Amino acid sequence: MFLAGRSKTVCRKQDAIIIGGGLFGVSTAYFLAKAGWSVQLIERGFVGAASSGANFGGLRLQGRALEQYPLSLLAQDYWENFEQEFGSPCEYERNGMIYIAHSDKGREKLLHYAENSRQCGLTIKVWEGGELRRNLPWLSREGIIASYSSACAVANPRLATPAIARSFKKMGGTIVENCRIEQARKDGNSFELSSADGQKFSAPVLVNAAGGWAGNIAEAFGETVPLFRAGPPQFVTEPLPYVLKPSVYTIEGDLIIRQISRGNFIFAGYPRTMSNEDGKHTFVPPAKTRNGMQAIGQYIPALKNAEVIRVWSGVEGYLPDMLPIVSASETTPGLFHAFGGSGGGFQIGPAVGFCLSNMILGRPNDVAMEPYSICRFKSEIKASDKLNLEFDNVQSKAQHL
Repeated sequence: MFLAGRSKTVCRKQDAIIIGGGLFGVSTAYFLAKAGWSVQLIERGFVGAASSGANFGGLRLQGRALEQYPLSLLAQDYWENFEQEFGSPCEYERNGMIYIAHSDKGREKLLHYAENSRQCGLTIKVWEGGELRRNLPWLSREGIIASYSSACAVANPRLATPAIARSFKKMGGTIVENCRIEQARKDGNSFELSSADGQKFSAPVLVNAAGGWAGNIAEAFGETVPLFRAGPPQFVTEPLPYVLKPSVYTIEGDLIIRQISRGNFIFAGYPRTMSNEDGKHTFVPPAKTRNGMQAIGQYIPALKNAEVIRVWSGVEGYLPDMLPIVSASETTPGLFHAFGGSGGGFQIGPAVGFCLSNMILGRPNDVAMEPYSICRFKSEIKASDKLNLEFDNVQSKAQHL
């Protein structure tokens, strides 16, 4: 449990402390350090080990909410110039993305998403009938329409966050791993933090980027948000001949798949799985792996006999409107929040860090950040109530991811 309490001897004074070593937290730390601030990042486990390192790796532009496109397109600039900015490669590849619908309702949604994408400057191709079969000869008759964006991309999530963390450290930033913060309080102009192992930290600025655990920190400072933890059931197949370059998503959400250059196919799908009560990991029920295998065979018959060699999931933070919180606190000056990626946070991560650092530094943002304010949940139900809901009931809110 995270408590807002009293701490005693304080050391390690910094300009800012960031709780959470995921992509949101590490990116914010990097841009603050780049601006000359002394920053300490504290992670309860290892940097990039939760959802930031266990996700599908999709840098999807299609299918985002209209208000999120400015942030998403800003993030794309950072992904395309990742090595130049952060000093290490992350296996970025602009491989394109295909959306497929297999129902009339899905067709309507696909066309709606395509129009939204076009309004925001993306080039979207829509294929039906004979054109669909010519462009996607491997697709079964289940698919009735598809949209294609060449701008969508992928990256290796196991490389991206550690790469930014290394660059942050080269600029003088410090990282403390395996350090669980148990108490925090605002004392005058300073935040005083203490960890489970007795370490003390102090800074005038505190960033809550604790992912699926961020709701506890927000609530300790009087801001209740309906955050809940879950994760995608994912698996990887044996290496096979490299034949599929674009990522493939069904609009109905039962298939998300891509092939890496080494030949393995990576699968993710819905519905998400609730994280364990301890919040440390997400168990993937065997039935969900079996359903995923069946979906692959249903839409891509050539892969129906592919062997699964590993299954995993992560712990992601979700909010009811499927948008993150990236904002200053409404209750506590000097406190800032960046969490709730809701399954799409990997792509926007670098832009979240850049824009939040601008807020902290008092600099303007070209991207409108009002949609991500924590104040939008003032009248929402409590997170504890939300956690009692069956996650499958919110599947329809997540299918556009």
